[in-house]
Amino acid sequence: MSDLKNIAPAKVLIVSPTYNEIESIGNLINRISSVRNALSDSSREMRYEIDLLIVDDNSPDGTARYVKQEQSRGVSQGDSQGELNWLHILERPGKGGLGPAYIAGFTWGLTQNYDIFCEIDADLSHQPEELVALLDSLNGHDMAIGTRWIPGGSVVNWPVMRQFISRVGTGYARFALRLDLRDITSGYRAFHREVLENIDLTTIHSQGYCFQIEVALRAHRYGYSVAQVPITFVERVGGVSKMNRKIVVEALWNVTKWGFGRYRYRR
Repeated sequence: MSDLKNIAPAKVLIVSPTYNEIESIGNLINRISSVRNALSDSSREMRYEIDLLIVDDNSPDGTARYVKQEQSRGVSQGDSQGELNWLHILERPGKGGLGPAYIAGFTWGLTQNYDIFCEIDADLSHQPEELVALLDSLNGHDMAIGTRWIPGGSVVNWPVMRQFISRVGTGYARFALRLDLRDITSGYRAFHREVLENIDLTTIHSQGYCFQIEVALRAHRYGYSVAQVPITFVERVGGVSKMNRKIVVEALWNVTKWGFGRYRYRR
């Protein structure tokens, strides 16, 4: 058996879109700093070298400015070099939607030769500590989705109506698209780079959370295997949710079109 400790750690890029997340961005950076130290430990069988990319849509509250201050000061917990050289920021000119933000981040990361890509919400509804299980599940799978609606998954302090919308929406998408994914809109994910290279990000036009559905659908149509990893989803404690009626309508329309319409989704 080869000595796994001599294998170079996989290069991981976590992409986190932001718009007015000043209340949570500092905690996100600190918690990911702790996780990245644990995941690079030489005693681990699978090791990861983690970077974080913030994709900011010109937040009026100064989110981007805070990230750049963190980069220069190196004040995050666990940083020993006085500089957060693993923290990056990509600034966009305005609020352009979740899907385009992720595509911009993934495109940047693909040019930087990362091996694995992750998605995470900046509002800390996704627990950074659960990255360990998400990344490890890629050993044997092409993609991993953090899932609330399976044994071991849960939600905390999430309004009943939001839970209802999520469950009904997921159920409808599973039925229409014939996908056995229990949380198809989840935004806590990990991918091997080959998935993002092959699903053709340039032709994805979903703006809101429908982006998550479209990516999962494309991955399925290309035959990629998906691990469903239980996570705990915690309602944000600061800032304002970006969910609105337009996002819901976009998802409902596209899922119906792809599943039943004359423009049935094809790769």
